[in-house]
Amino acid sequence: MHDPPGWLARERAAGTRVVGVELAEEAVRLADLPAARGRTIAVLGHEQPGIPPEALDLLDTVVEIPMAGTGASLNVAVAGSLVLYKLTGLL
Repeated sequence: MHDPPGWLARERAAGTRVVGVELAEEAVRLADLPAARGRTIAVLGHEQPGIPPEALDLLDTVVEIPMAGTGASLNVAVAGSLVLYKLTGLL
């Protein structure tokens, strides 16, 4: 059955770290995101509405990508690439 929140909950219960890319009060800056030390899932939302509310409660960490200038968001593929690269510990 297609149940992304259920799958995330099961993965988190099994010890997987769940990192969401979203603008939020408690978000850490990309530069402060520690490298992954174990199984990690990166959750990316739709470019307009973001991560669905039912998935937000399943995140261990929320990360934001600071931007300069007038842009309000990055393309989701670019944002995901930056976060995954940071999680590898290479950035």
